[in-house]
Amino acid sequence: MHDVIVVGVGGMGSSTLFHLADSGARVLGLEQYGVPHAYGSSHGSTRIIRLAYYEGAEYVPLLRAAYQYWRELEGVAGEEILRVTGGLDIGPPGSRTVRGSKQSCLRNGLHFEELGGRQASRRFGGYDLPESLRAIYQPDGGFLMSERAVAAYAKAAVGRGAELLAGVRVSRWERSGSGIVVHADHGSFTAQKLVLTAGAWTGELGPAIRSWCRPERQVMLWTEPLTSDLFSPQRFPVFNMESPLGRFYGVPNHGGEGFKVGKFHHLKQSLASPSELNRECGEEDEEVLRDAVRKYFPLADGPTRRMVACMFTNTPDEHFILDRYPGQRDVFVAAGFSGHGFKFCSVVGRVMADLCLGIEPRWDLQRFRAERFSE
Repeated sequence: MHDVIVVGVGGMGSSTLFHLADSGARVLGLEQYGVPHAYGSSHGSTRIIRLAYYEGAEYVPLLRAAYQYWRELEGVAGEEILRVTGGLDIGPPGSRTVRGSKQSCLRNGLHFEELGGRQASRRFGGYDLPESLRAIYQPDGGFLMSERAVAAYAKAAVGRGAELLAGVRVSRWERSGSGIVVHADHGSFTAQKLVLTAGAWTGELGPAIRSWCRPERQVMLWTEPLTSDLFSPQRFPVFNMESPLGRFYGVPNHGGEGFKVGKFHHLKQSLASPSELNRECGEEDEEVLRDAVRKYFPLADGPTRRMVACMFTNTPDEHFILDRYPGQRDVFVAAGFSGHGFKFCSVVGRVMADLCLGIEPRWDLQRFRAERFSE
């Protein structure tokens, strides 16, 4: 019998597997695809990380720890995982994005600058922002090499004694005696505790939380910049932008892949099941993203390099679930990251490991309790 089984070895699961193994637990990771893979929410090569957090200033202590754990992973893996470029939170004056980002910086003592739209554009030549928009510049923002991070955590976990089985699809789990039995297409596995980190599939494995974890189709676009040096990581900060066209995010031209842009809640395509995801990307998908490129980043409006579909898994309030599974003392859930979770993978793994090991997490997790949806 294992101490812990982790179901789903993507961003959150690979980190959880590592932190448990690093703490000496006998741990088994089960992943239905490969590690990493391109079917969930961790692919597409890069993910944004930022300290200025308009979603809530209470996230910042977790983010400070996340930066620390990402740097520790780099030391373990011997490769770059986190690239700092600075970050811009952009929106109309008084918007939730600008107001929340500024408040987050002030409450947590973060260095920042407030810039007018034209001022930001002169400073960062890849941007073409109107004066009607404001920007909060925070120099610690940047991006993570997401697929590289998953592979590094998984390799390091195995190196510390974790067992990892890929290509194993879990169908259900149940309590049996003093343990948890996990049933999969390759047989059954038993452990004292269970962690569900299955991304968009978490709701299918946990009926009690299914209505709180709704998958949504998302699309990312990479374009060929017309002036490539303006979109290099050295000159182009990552961004999160609230605009009349919607809310967009973007990453500089890293490794020659092109300028990356996405729109939160892309075409508002909620899915009853992750199996419904249409992975083919078409003209409508591209046009939604091209509108923002043409208007705000015209020097990036070159040929399409690629488009990729992935998934968000949204909770009703778009805050995470980091908690015990309802009604279970030995089953834990990290889910519902609502399109802004990957940057937290490194610290979420530590949180889930602590919960499994009976250690009081050192961060305030009240915001992330599952019970908030049943009150």
